[in-house]
Amino acid sequence: MRGFLFESLETVLLALAVFLILQASVQNFRVEGISMDPTLTHGQYLLVNKLVYEPIPFQSEETVNGQVTPNIRRWIFPFHPPEQGDVIVFHEPTDPTRDFVKRIIGVPGNTVEMKFGVVYVNGNLLEEPYLGKRDTSNLAPVFVQPGFYFVLGDNRSASYDSRGLGPIPQENIVGKAWFSYWPLPSIETLSAVLGFLR
Repeated sequence: MRGFLFESLETVLLALAVFLILQASVQNFRVEGISMDPTLTHGQYLLVNKLVYEPIPFQSEETVNGQVTPNIRRWIFPFHPPEQGDVIVFHEPTDPTRDFVKRIIGVPGNTVEMKFGVVYVNGNLLEEPYLGKRDTSNLAPVFVQPGFYFVLGDNRSASYDSRGLGPIPQENIVGKAWFSYWPLPSIETLSAVLGFLR
């Protein structure tokens, strides 16, 4: 009897540990709206990998023109930082109760601009094979500061993104859209579809 109770307790603790690990590393997300068409459609369900971008923040000093600036916020990423082309879920900066899904176009240190719907990163044209229809919007050059990411929807004419929100702070990123599981015909792993600079 004691052996049975011990094995039962062991099974319950193992199941609890697996549950807690999954809760900490994966989150489900429902796509609302058409801002990511044709990559993601309204009503599609995704699994979001929260662990892959989990940063370790630290403070450092930086010397510019002989002046020491303390407490510069930096990040260390045990796996890897968010990368250009990744589709991410993030908390909307002005209303953290709302989550958005968009594609990373600019990473820290990049300058992003748009001319008649064509995106340029650091002055180089970004070819975007994931777009359905290109819009004709313009955007003056935006420098992406450390700790921020510039995001756009794949359906530019119907997307509220960094053109209105500004670059997204690292701490607002929930995780990387990893797997689409519903509806059944849309089951697939979502790998980064990179733009090509030329």
